[in-house]
Amino acid sequence: QVQLVESGGGLVQAGGSLRLACAASGNIFSINVMGWYRQAPGKQRELVATITSGDSIDYADSVKGRFTISRDNAKNTVYLQMNSLKPEDTAVYYCNADLKVSGPNWYLHPHYYWGQGTQVTVSS
Repeated sequence: QVQLVESGGGLVQAGGSLRLACAASGNIFSINVMGWYRQAPGKQRELVATITSGDSIDYADSVKGRFTISRDNAKNTVYLQMNSLKPEDTAVYYCNADLKVSGPNWYLHPHYYWGQGTQVTVSS
């Protein structure tokens, strides 16, 4: 079984900071990409940032310069440092992983996994 668990969400005033973490656990052979997505009420889920095993990073234009994504490969954990938060950043933030499970039948298992989400609320 593979599980992604997010933490670090909460309520913060505009201009403040939060640090999210997502730890992947289970029968994992390797992780190619980890990323963060968010979904606000009434809106579609959108990409926030991704980081590959080779440390290639992509950010959404709306968070570029304010958010920083990083990973700890030894811990199978991805982080999202969020600075200068704005009310429009309010959303449920979801962790995503593109990974390969261990075992001979790895190709029969899901390729993408999602965390349960963590709420980030930014007050004005």
